[in-house]
Amino acid sequence: MPPSVVIDTNVIIAGLRSARGASFLILERIGTGAFTVNVSVPLVLEYEATARRQAREIGLTHAEIDHVLDYICSASKHREIYYLWRPFLRDPKDDLVLELAVEAEADFIITHNLRDFAGVREFGVEAIDPKRFLVRHNLPGVRK
Repeated sequence: MPPSVVIDTNVIIAGLRSARGASFLILERIGTGAFTVNVSVPLVLEYEATARRQAREIGLTHAEIDHVLDYICSASKHREIYYLWRPFLRDPKDDLVLELAVEAEADFIITHNLRDFAGVREFGVEAIDPKRFLVRHNLPGVRK
Protein backbone atom coordinates (compact mmCIF):
# COMPACT_ATOMS: atom_id res chain seq x y z
CA MET A 1 0.00 0.00 0.00
CA PRO A 2 1.50 3.38 -0.98
CA PRO A 3 2.17 5.89 1.78
CA SER A 4 -0.45 8.53 2.49
CA VAL A 5 0.86 12.10 2.51
CA VAL A 6 -0.02 15.73 2.97
CA ILE A 7 2.18 18.11 1.01
CA ASP A 8 3.01 21.41 2.68
CA THR A 9 2.61 24.60 0.65
CA ASN A 10 6.36 25.27 0.63
CA VAL A 11 6.95 22.03 -1.29
CA ILE A 12 4.32 22.94 -3.89
CA ILE A 13 5.89 26.38 -4.38
CA ALA A 14 9.45 25.00 -4.55
CA GLY A 15 8.32 22.44 -7.14
CA LEU A 16 6.69 25.17 -9.24
CA ARG A 17 9.79 27.39 -9.01
CA SER A 18 12.28 24.84 -10.28
CA ALA A 19 12.20 21.56 -12.18
CA ARG A 20 15.56 20.62 -10.66
CA GLY A 21 14.84 19.41 -7.19
CA ALA A 22 13.11 16.94 -4.94
CA SER A 23 10.03 19.15 -4.64
CA PHE A 24 9.51 19.01 -8.40
CA LEU A 25 9.96 15.24 -8.32
CA ILE A 26 7.23 15.06 -5.66
CA LEU A 27 4.89 17.10 -7.89
CA GLU A 28 5.81 14.97 -10.88
CA ARG A 29 4.79 11.79 -9.03
CA ILE A 30 1.37 12.99 -7.91
CA GLY A 31 -1.23 10.70 -9.45
CA THR A 32 1.25 7.93 -10.35
CA GLY A 33 0.35 5.66 -7.44
CA ALA A 34 3.72 6.16 -5.72
CA PHE A 35 1.88 7.78 -2.81
CA THR A 36 -1.60 9.02 -1.98
CA VAL A 37 -1.98 12.77 -1.63
CA ASN A 38 -4.63 14.19 0.71
CA VAL A 39 -6.06 17.70 0.35
CA SER A 40 -8.67 19.80 2.08
CA VAL A 41 -10.39 22.98 0.93
CA PRO A 42 -8.39 25.17 3.34
CA LEU A 43 -5.07 23.68 2.19
CA VAL A 44 -5.87 24.05 -1.52
CA LEU A 45 -6.90 27.66 -0.88
CA GLU A 46 -3.53 28.18 0.83
CA TYR A 47 -1.73 26.61 -2.15
CA GLU A 48 -3.65 28.91 -4.49
CA ALA A 49 -3.15 32.12 -2.52
CA THR A 50 0.57 31.53 -2.08
CA ALA A 51 1.18 30.48 -5.68
CA ARG A 52 -0.79 33.41 -7.09
CA ARG A 53 1.02 35.84 -4.79
CA GLN A 54 4.35 34.50 -6.07
CA ALA A 55 3.28 33.90 -9.69
CA ARG A 56 5.72 36.39 -11.16
CA GLU A 57 8.70 34.91 -9.27
CA ILE A 58 7.57 31.38 -10.10
CA GLY A 59 7.26 32.27 -13.77
CA LEU A 60 3.70 30.99 -14.24
CA THR A 61 0.46 32.74 -15.08
CA HIS A 62 -2.54 32.47 -12.81
CA ALA A 63 -4.16 30.21 -15.41
CA GLU A 64 -1.14 27.89 -15.40
CA ILE A 65 -1.18 27.78 -11.61
CA ASP A 66 -4.89 26.95 -11.72
CA HIS A 67 -4.18 24.04 -14.10
CA VAL A 68 -1.52 22.62 -11.78
CA LEU A 69 -3.80 22.94 -8.75
CA ASP A 70 -6.71 21.42 -10.65
CA TYR A 71 -4.53 18.42 -11.44
CA ILE A 72 -3.38 18.09 -7.84
CA CYS A 73 -7.02 18.17 -6.72
CA SER A 74 -8.09 15.63 -9.33
CA ALA A 75 -5.34 13.21 -8.31
CA SER A 76 -5.83 13.59 -4.53
CA LYS A 77 -8.18 12.34 -1.86
CA HIS A 78 -10.41 15.11 -0.60
CA ARG A 79 -10.89 15.30 3.16
CA GLU A 80 -13.17 17.32 5.37
CA ILE A 81 -11.85 18.46 8.71
CA TYR A 82 -14.26 17.90 11.58
CA TYR A 83 -11.97 18.33 14.58
CA LEU A 84 -9.53 21.17 15.05
CA TRP A 85 -6.33 20.54 16.99
CA ARG A 86 -5.45 24.22 17.19
CA PRO A 87 -3.39 25.64 18.46
CA PHE A 88 -0.76 22.92 18.43
CA LEU A 89 1.93 24.36 16.18
CA ARG A 90 3.28 27.92 16.17
CA ASP A 91 1.80 28.82 12.77
CA PRO A 92 -1.96 28.39 12.17
CA LYS A 93 -1.21 27.54 8.51
CA ASP A 94 0.88 24.61 9.73
CA ASP A 95 -1.97 23.58 12.03
CA LEU A 96 -4.27 23.20 9.01
CA VAL A 97 -1.70 20.83 7.45
CA LEU A 98 -1.53 18.81 10.66
CA GLU A 99 -5.33 18.68 11.00
CA LEU A 100 -5.57 17.29 7.48
CA ALA A 101 -2.84 14.73 8.17
CA VAL A 102 -4.67 13.56 11.30
CA GLU A 103 -8.04 13.36 9.51
CA ALA A 104 -6.49 11.44 6.60
CA GLU A 105 -4.43 9.21 8.90
CA ALA A 106 -1.49 10.23 6.73
CA ASP A 107 1.88 8.64 7.20
CA PHE A 108 3.84 11.77 6.27
CA ILE A 109 3.73 15.53 6.03
CA ILE A 110 6.18 16.43 3.27
CA THR A 111 7.70 19.81 4.11
CA HIS A 112 10.87 21.86 3.95
CA ASN A 113 10.12 23.30 7.40
CA LEU A 114 10.72 20.29 9.64
CA ARG A 115 11.19 22.43 12.76
CA ASP A 116 7.74 23.92 12.28
CA PHE A 117 6.25 20.43 12.64
CA ALA A 118 8.09 19.41 15.80
CA GLY A 119 5.91 17.14 17.91
CA VAL A 120 3.63 15.83 15.16
CA ARG A 121 4.68 12.24 15.85
CA GLU A 122 2.35 12.54 18.83
CA PHE A 123 -0.44 12.36 16.22
CA GLY A 124 1.04 9.35 14.41
CA VAL A 125 2.44 11.29 11.46
CA GLU A 126 6.04 11.98 10.48
CA ALA A 127 7.29 15.27 9.04
CA ILE A 128 9.85 14.58 6.31
CA ASP A 129 11.60 16.65 3.67
CA PRO A 130 10.98 15.87 -0.03
CA LYS A 131 14.42 14.37 -0.74
CA ARG A 132 14.36 12.07 2.29
CA PHE A 133 10.82 10.96 1.36
CA LEU A 134 11.89 10.08 -2.19
CA VAL A 135 14.98 8.20 -1.01
CA ARG A 136 13.12 6.30 1.71
CA HIS A 137 10.50 5.12 -0.77
CA ASN A 138 13.00 4.32 -3.53
CA LEU A 139 11.42 6.77 -5.95
CA PRO A 140 13.81 7.38 -8.85
CA GLY A 141 15.31 10.71 -9.74
CA VAL A 142 17.01 11.79 -6.54
CA ARG A 143 20.51 11.01 -5.35
CA LYS A 144 21.01 9.51 -1.92
